Amino acid sequence: CLTLSRYSGVGLALCQRLLEEDGRIHLCIACRNEQKSEATRDLILATYPAAQVSTVEVDLGSLASILRAARELRCRFQRLDFVYLNAGIMPNPHVNFKALWHGLLTGKVLHMLTTAEGIMTQTDRLNGDGLQEVFATNLFGHFILVRQLQSLLCGNEKPSRLIWTSSSNARESAFSLSDYQHAKGKESYSSSKYATDLTSVVLNRKFNDQGLYSSVVCPGLVMSNMTYRILPVFLWKLLMPIMWLIRFFAKTYTLTPYNGAEAHVWLFKQKPEYLDSLVKYHSCTSGLGKRYVEPRKMDVDEEIAEKFYQKLLELEEQSLEKYSDLLD
Repeated sequence: CLTLSRYSGVGLALCQRLLEEDGRIHLCIACRNEQKSEATRDLILATYPAAQVSTVEVDLGSLASILRAARELRCRFQRLDFVYLNAGIMPNPHVNFKALWHGLLTGKVLHMLTTAEGIMTQTDRLNGDGLQEVFATNLFGHFILVRQLQSLLCGNEKPSRLIWTSSSNARESAFSLSDYQHAKGKESYSSSKYATDLTSVVLNRKFNDQGLYSSVVCPGLVMSNMTYRILPVFLWKLLMPIMWLIRFFAKTYTLTPYNGAEAHVWLFKQKPEYLDSLVKYHSCTSGLGKRYVEPRKMDVDEEIAEKFYQKLLELEEQSLEKYSDLLD
């Protein structure tokens, strides 16, 4: 089981919860640097000292790093049963307080607070490969890794699974096929998560007959390092009691990483051939703290998904030309 995660938040909680389900699994943690990988491993082994936990270093925003990690994984493993594609960034988030106030006046504030629609913007930039950083880290890097690990994922005796961390913030209105890297917009996170949904849909169409299945989940609103960057710490402290109250009305306010990993863990226990490829599985928590999973049909255009997939293949070919020394 390969988990691409940060050293905290939903990624760490997911690793711990997977071992709660099955202590026999070999868990491989992928983080951006060795120090974070080892720190995560130590935290897990402190609770599960008998667990099989290894690490691999990979920066999803660097094609060279992805190719090196994929080569290492192909050398170390004969197959991968689960790949959790959880790593992501939201650089320089800004809250539009004017839009939030308008939502209060129009009665749309609860919808805005659960989806961030209209109130959350980011400032993106190019990475070292000349790609938009959010698109590269949140979607394209994962896509390249999956493509490079195809020999470990397809044609196995048992099905292999891709489980992508998407978001309720994944909106078609933020995505454009003509600007799929979102170079011209201010909602790069939302665009990248909608692109994730599109990619998962097409991967099922292309690879189910080879034993590879793809699903998307939404962890809900989780208080993590990423979330805490949106507002100053003192504001979060003031808002936390209100957020716990909101959970009585907004079930996707999972708040804790443990709760946020509910859908990820639920999918670990399901037979993939019985799942709907057009459904996103949402982690939910009731006002009294009961965890459950809610399936919701995704708002995706399958024709656009196919066109986007072709653009990803074209970008892959262009981007990997200069890395022939890292390709088998």
